[in-house]
Amino acid sequence: MIFHHVSDFTDAYSNGIHIARGDRWPEAWVKSAADYRQTMQSAGRARLGQSYGPGERHRYDLFLPIGAPRGLVVFIHGGYWMSLDNSYWSHFAQGAVQHGYAVAMPSYDLCPQVRIAGIVRQIGAAITAAATEVPGPIAITGHSAGGHLTARMLSEGTPLPAEVIARVSICLPISGLFDLRPLMQSRLNETLQIDEAEALAESPALLRPVKPVRMMAWVGGGEREEFRRQNALLANVWTGLGARTAAWAEPDRHHFDVLDGLADPAHPMVRLLTAD
Repeated sequence: MIFHHVSDFTDAYSNGIHIARGDRWPEAWVKSAADYRQTMQSAGRARLGQSYGPGERHRYDLFLPIGAPRGLVVFIHGGYWMSLDNSYWSHFAQGAVQHGYAVAMPSYDLCPQVRIAGIVRQIGAAITAAATEVPGPIAITGHSAGGHLTARMLSEGTPLPAEVIARVSICLPISGLFDLRPLMQSRLNETLQIDEAEALAESPALLRPVKPVRMMAWVGGGEREEFRRQNALLANVWTGLGARTAAWAEPDRHHFDVLDGLADPAHPMVRLLTAD
């Protein structure tokens, strides 16, 4: 019999140091993202820096397909709620855009200037604002901390209004963190400052889904064991609460290149987000 025990939660939630040349990310995305923004802006198909609130980071970029959008995909960036902004990820919109969907990519304030609960409210405001611009079904996805925020939008206490929730067709968190309590035992919490009350209130795996939502939890098969465990956890719990769920560990993908599928219109991840 094998007993599982995590003795170092800081290491368990560290990604780059366990990937060959892992220090390339996220800088490896910067040029591709900037080139995509330039291309879309030149074509008149990018609305950059759209406001959804009063703060400097309360902005989202909206990438538009040719012709009327079939619906809206929202991508929420990662960075452990404490770093980065939406500019690193723009090129990952292209798979859904080629399927005729508009893609919104919001930024948000970062810890410790704001708590995770505050970020949840900001993302709710960003999605609500984007939903007023683009009619049709809404698919929500996001990576790492953005995966947490993705699932949080469809769990009890969501800041999304009922009319927006009713339009959500699928929730696809990628490499997400759905039980925040382990992070309280890592050095990350020096910045995140999660306490027990916030962990209980903001962990999707500890909350009920707000409707019988379709939820696909996606992770790289080569990711850290804790990310794979968290991925399976959300699907397991939400299935028992009436949601239609699945969990998938994509073979030969790590925490960063697992996102590459979003740029490929033929990839199953994109097909899930844009299915009628």
